Amino acid sequence: MEKQIESTSSNRLAKIKKFIVYGFLICFAFVFIVYLWACFSIRSGIKNISAEATQQYPGDRVEALIAFVKSEDHSFRERNLAVWALGQIGDKRALPVLNQFYTGGPCDHNHYLCQGELQKAIKLCKGSLNATAWLPL
Repeated sequence: MEKQIESTSSNRLAKIKKFIVYGFLICFAFVFIVYLWACFSIRSGIKNISAEATQQYPGDRVEALIAFVKSEDHSFRERNLAVWALGQIGDKRALPVLNQFYTGGPCDHNHYLCQGELQKAIKLCKGSLNATAWLPL
């Protein structure tokens, strides 16, 4: 009788362990899939704004985005998107123009480029951890 109780208890413990292991693996797979989706979504956004910039300005992707950020022919929203793209690309050539517009003051999206976005872009261009940098553009 004791052996039967021990056996039943061991079976339950084995089932619980199996449930926990499979649950962890499923959660990990889900998080990894969401991460991959986010990475490809970010890269798609970079390609879109870069394509718009390279149609209007000469040079490679980074040079065109820099010119786009400097241009007052575009809205602050569009220029902020270009700042974001420059940060995601992480090219050091963007630092002078990003620093030029960064004041460190509060954001005023109606009159200036987003200071928070500029700060993030500057950090990324200086080599801060970029979780999507491994994907080619």
